[in-house]
Amino acid sequence: MNKKDIAVIRKHFKMDTDLLKIADIYNVYIQQESSEIYHEESRSFSLLDREQQELFLANFKKVLGGKLDVKLFEVKFQCQAEEQTDHTQRLLYEGLQTEDIGEWKAHMQQIALKMVQDKQYEKDMVVTFIRGNYNKTTKRNPDETEIDVRDEVYTTPFILCSMNQTELPKSSLVFDFVEKEFKSRLVTDPVIKLASPIGGFLFPSFTDNAADIHHILYAASKANKPDFQFIENVLNGNEIMTAEEDKAVFEEIVKAVIGDEVNSKTLANVYDEINSMLVVDEEYEDDEEESMPTLNAKEVERVLKASGVKDVSTEKVERAFQQVVEDRTYEMKASHIIPSYASKSIKISTKVANISISPQDLRYVKEVNYNGKRCLLIEVEEDTMIEGFKLLPEELLE
Repeated sequence: MNKKDIAVIRKHFKMDTDLLKIADIYNVYIQQESSEIYHEESRSFSLLDREQQELFLANFKKVLGGKLDVKLFEVKFQCQAEEQTDHTQRLLYEGLQTEDIGEWKAHMQQIALKMVQDKQYEKDMVVTFIRGNYNKTTKRNPDETEIDVRDEVYTTPFILCSMNQTELPKSSLVFDFVEKEFKSRLVTDPVIKLASPIGGFLFPSFTDNAADIHHILYAASKANKPDFQFIENVLNGNEIMTAEEDKAVFEEIVKAVIGDEVNSKTLANVYDEINSMLVVDEEYEDDEEESMPTLNAKEVERVLKASGVKDVSTEKVERAFQQVVEDRTYEMKASHIIPSYASKSIKISTKVANISISPQDLRYVKEVNYNGKRCLLIEVEEDTMIEGFKLLPEELLE
C-alpha cells in the first residue's frame, strides 16, 4: 500500500457514506495477565446506536493514522504449511469469504486467542474486529456527472482489527441538583480508550484497485516501535524494517565507503540527489505503476559519485552492503533516508548551542578554525537578529 491508498480508505471511516460499509463487528474483552477471553460480543454494526458507531469509526480511523514504515507497516505473510489451520492469513481470508456469522466469529476468535497466548498485557484490553466492503470509484472523466462516476466502482472486502487498553475512571466530586448537595462519585466500570488504539491491522493490503491477500497492513502503538513478537507469532508475518532502521543502515553503509568524516557540502549534495528521486516520483504519482524509489548498491554508488565523493567503486559499495546488512541486494526506501525538506529537520548539536536547519541550507554551515579555535560558521544573506538586536559583523568590533 502507499500513503495515498491509506489516506483514501481512512477518510471514508465516517457516518452516512456509501463508499465504505461495515457489516459485522466482534468485540473481545481480555483481562489483565490473563491467557483467555473474558467476554465476547458479535453483532451487526448497523444495530449499534449512532453514538457507538461514531466512537468506533473514529477509532478505526486512528488505527490507520501515521506514516508508512514509521507507524504503519506492510507485512508479508510467512509461507504456511497445508496442515497449519491457525495461520492468520488463512483465518482472515476465510473470514472474508464466509457468509456464516458464526464461522466469521470463530475465525476472529482464533486470532484473538493467539493474542492472549502470545503475551500478558499490563491492562485489560478490548480487541475489535470488523468486516465490510470498501468501494472505490473509477477515475472521473470531465464530461461525467456525479451519478455517472458511481456507476462503476471497485469493491474490496476487508477486515480491520483495533486493539485498545482500558482504564478505571477517577473518583470525582459532583453536585446533585435533585438533593441539592455535593456527593462523591465512584465509577467502577472500565473505560475503553477508543481515542488512542495501541495497535491493529487491515487485511488485505491493496494498491490502487488491486487487493493483495499476501500482505497485511500492521499498525504499531508508537512510531518506529513495531511489536516484532506480535508480527511473527500473531500475524504470522515476515520480518520488517522501520524507516529509522533503514536510515541507520544507509548511514553505516556510507561510513563504510567514505569513512566517518564528511564536509557539509558533500552531505548536502547527497541529500539533494536522493530528494530529486522523490521529486521525480511525485510528478508521476497518478501513474498506476507508481512505486516508492529505493536505493540499492548501484544507486548508492551513483548518489555518492554525483555528490562529489572521490574513490567510490562498485566493489567498495557492495562490500559495505555485505558488511552492514550481509546482503548485497538490499534496498532502502529513499523517503526513509533523507530528512524532511519541508521543515528544519537537521539538528546540529554543540556544547554551546543547538541549531535546526533545513537540508537544503546545510551547505551554508561549515566548521572552521578561528584564532586556533574550532568554530561553526553559518553563511547568511540577511541581518542576524538576536532578541530584537541586529548582530554586528565581527570585524566591526575589532
